Amino acid sequence: MPDTVRQGPGRGSELSSNGGISPRHDELRPVPMTSSARATPSLLPDATRVRSVRLGVSDIERSLAWYDRWFGLAAHALDEQGVLGLAPIGGDVVVELTEHRGAEPFDGRHTGLFHFALCVPERADLARWLAHAAQQQLALSGAADHFVSEAIYLTDPDGHGIEIYWDRPRRAWEGRVAEMTTAPLDINGLFGELETLAISSGAARVPPATHLGHVHLQVSDIADAITFFRDVVGFELVLEFGAQAAFFSTGGYHHHVGANTWASRGARPAPDTMVHLENATFSLPDPAGLDGLRARAAAAGIPVAEHPVGIAVRDPSGTTLVFRADEVVSDAAD
Repeated sequence: MPDTVRQGPGRGSELSSNGGISPRHDELRPVPMTSSARATPSLLPDATRVRSVRLGVSDIERSLAWYDRWFGLAAHALDEQGVLGLAPIGGDVVVELTEHRGAEPFDGRHTGLFHFALCVPERADLARWLAHAAQQQLALSGAADHFVSEAIYLTDPDGHGIEIYWDRPRRAWEGRVAEMTTAPLDINGLFGELETLAISSGAARVPPATHLGHVHLQVSDIADAITFFRDVVGFELVLEFGAQAAFFSTGGYHHHVGANTWASRGARPAPDTMVHLENATFSLPDPAGLDGLRARAAAAGIPVAEHPVGIAVRDPSGTTLVFRADEVVSDAAD
């Protein structure tokens, strides 16, 4: 990585010497899954996707300026009082902010957010963003090649983890998600996508088609997370790393949800005095998917709350998940 890109301290669980996202992630090996487990389809519709995350922040003006400077996300007033949405120019809201004035930053030792992931459409988009970050000496917490994608990691002023990435074409990894790993990112290859490394802030702005590709959570127990996300919510379990991490998706995508215990095994949610992930919202393509989720949650004895846009449930680690019915776009790539 060029000297002009500073590698910030981030949270301890996000940075490894090889540019990965965990000190132990590069040492993990998938737990073999039975053929029947691999063949079990998701109970959610294939077109289910992550829509947005809602983050508590201690100074909303500071956060608005930071997200505008580094990603070009513009503020949109939402229906709910005191909540502001952030969206790429011409795109959909991907992050929502609500202010808790003077609250402590998230310390990474509680359950909740590990990172949310902004997916840009093209490799050149990621290259332009990184070149601009290098010029401006933005502190990063990691960078990695995950086989299915190339990714860069950082944290916002309140300690919320962020990934910005692009997916390799789906034909390159379809059916091979088990090969997902953490390897060093080829920075020179990435910059080879550009004619110049002198990138303006306008050119580095994330494109309108940028969307929330996945959300990665810190949980207290992986077995509980698998039972919840697979059997109750209805995602397919696509990859499992023993008691340390698991990944879930629909429609054959590599993951819409990640869960790990690297810094949160047995932990509790963040206290009210600390900003944290307030919810993650998922879009389903039709109301029937919500009905199925309601029924599975009721059968498992998990409370379902009505939400202004759909329904809400809490995972075993205390994170609120909102599900709504929308017309959604598939993650399929050529």
